[in-house]
Amino acid sequence: MKTEVDSPIRSTFLPFALPSIGDEEIQEVSDSLRSGWITTGPKTKKFEEQFRRFVNAKHAIAVSSCTAGLHIALTALNIGVGDEVIVPTLTFCSTANVVEHLGARPILVDVDENFEISLEATEKAITCRTKAVVPVHYAGQACDMDAINTLAAKHGLSVIEDAAHAAGSEYKGKKIGTHSKATVFSFYATKNMTTGEGGIITTNDDQLAERMQILSLHGMNRDAWKRYSAASSWYYDVVEPGYKNNMTDIQASLGLHQLRRLEGFIRRRRQIALRYQTAFKDLSELILPRDLLRRPHPYHLFPIRLRPELLAINRDQFIVNLTSRNIGSSVHFIPVHRHSYYAQKYHYRREDFPVAEQIFSGLISLPLYPAMSDCDADDVLNAVTNIVTSHRRQHSVQTAQKDVRAETHTQTLAATSRYSR
Repeated sequence: MKTEVDSPIRSTFLPFALPSIGDEEIQEVSDSLRSGWITTGPKTKKFEEQFRRFVNAKHAIAVSSCTAGLHIALTALNIGVGDEVIVPTLTFCSTANVVEHLGARPILVDVDENFEISLEATEKAITCRTKAVVPVHYAGQACDMDAINTLAAKHGLSVIEDAAHAAGSEYKGKKIGTHSKATVFSFYATKNMTTGEGGIITTNDDQLAERMQILSLHGMNRDAWKRYSAASSWYYDVVEPGYKNNMTDIQASLGLHQLRRLEGFIRRRRQIALRYQTAFKDLSELILPRDLLRRPHPYHLFPIRLRPELLAINRDQFIVNLTSRNIGSSVHFIPVHRHSYYAQKYHYRREDFPVAEQIFSGLISLPLYPAMSDCDADDVLNAVTNIVTSHRRQHSVQTAQKDVRAETHTQTLAATSRYSR
């Protein structure tokens, strides 16, 4: 006989993430296919222009992925052999991988309790070889860019934002995309908006934009699509060895309509997040994400943290229990210092990253995406609540700090009001 823990809470499996693709996107892609122009062309340029305006940046360069964008941005800043780039360890591996690709060294640092790069750890890690710092807007919530930029200016460092989660995010009333030397976004299938694969770089630096544009397509001095238009010449010149990192018109066709829907996507994400926050506010066994002052959370992810001293099961067992109830989940992320390549090459130790280790040990990302119905969200919150109440330690209610949970809920409700209208 199955136990209650093993019983599905719904008849079908709820995936961790699904994109929201509408008829307009499908029709736009079909139009591109019928036009015969399926690689970089006029729709890519249109998408770049619309995204540039959306974040109020001077330049936007569409690329094949956020990873490619980070690589291009660091290359354009002449990061290379012997240089160091500071990266938070709680990120996807690509943030560090691109530094390795350039022959530079990624210097991993710890994060703080809000999942963002630790300024204290960053300053301690700066040496004469440090050339840049790459803050990551984890789950879409903006880092403290004023503090990061002040620290970077003090030491003469460039700041490149990893905004893979942060399309549509804001910092002090301004869209993420103009707060540093360059900002790189992702449009992967699970992100706030999607082009299937793809990304975009924004910057206000004219010279940097020109070089990144050239690097994105073989180092040629003119756009490939212009070479085949009626008004252009076949001739081109390679001014430096670049990369094949361009976005296609098929991808841009998706992006044109996804961008128009992005604010609505974020509103829906926040509605579901509020539903979770309300349901979980009295579960002292969980630490919930929260909005920070003047940094409204877009909830690309809804990461909960388990308090192991209050639960009789660990994170991995919790995920098994979710899966048995037909609820998908994930973990964002395995800290970079834990991956064998970086641990073996640079001798990173887990004890060097105490906050990231503590966060990771109980970290679970719950399903949260615009295509979810209220019933889907209720299935998630019911599953989580049931697992917590079934596996809480007897003394958990007495020892919990409920005032922290209540404060988190109050802050979230206040910050959500602007998106609930």
